[in-house]
Amino acid sequence: MRRLLNNALLLITVFTAGAAQASSPDAWSAHDKEVAAACVKASGLKNAKPAGQPMAYDDSVGMTALLVAGRYPQAHMKNRPGRVLCLFDRKKREAAVTEADQLSLAPATPSKTKK
Repeated sequence: MRRLLNNALLLITVFTAGAAQASSPDAWSAHDKEVAAACVKASGLKNAKPAGQPMAYDDSVGMTALLVAGRYPQAHMKNRPGRVLCLFDRKKREAAVTEADQLSLAPATPSKTKK
């Protein structure tokens, strides 16, 4: 019985130590760098850079969001500034982007409706 209890405690220690390490500042820093690199690459924008900090959703969602800003490379866009919203899947380690020029960085003002 004592040996079984010791083995159980050892397993609990191993699993909780791994979880604590995964949440360490160094682990989050490495994660943020991976997200930034993947999202900048997926953006397709010229001179692309993160436009803020990564926003990690909890593990039930498993995604990290990042806004990326740069310039559109297409000739018809005439080097216009652009933004994309990137979602990084932490399990698959893949980035997916969508155009985000319509995102407002300032608080939105509700439109007034006449009564």
